[in-house]
Amino acid sequence: MSELPFDDERAPLYSLGQVSEMLQVRQAFLRRLDQHDVISPSRSAGGQRRYSRRDVMAVQHVTRMADEGMTLVAIRRILELESELTVLRAELKEARDRLSGQE
Repeated sequence: MSELPFDDERAPLYSLGQVSEMLQVRQAFLRRLDQHDVISPSRSAGGQRRYSRRDVMAVQHVTRMADEGMTLVAIRRILELESELTVLRAELKEARDRLSGQE
């Protein structure tokens, strides 16, 4: 049986209104996140924003940082650094695995 769209955390399933209601944030806040390239959801054929589960979790993370007083510019940079850190950790693990296999 093939995977259903809701099984994929990257599937763009939720509308702006649904995410706004789910996370109790204003729709304008979500639009601003997109305008400032903090969270960039997919777009439907009609141009409507569509959020995946991964996007919703990212918005939750961003909302916490914004509630702590961080600016959107700072939040975007933090997200970039977190992403880089994830990549570097994976590369480090891969290098360690290669080295441990050589012994």
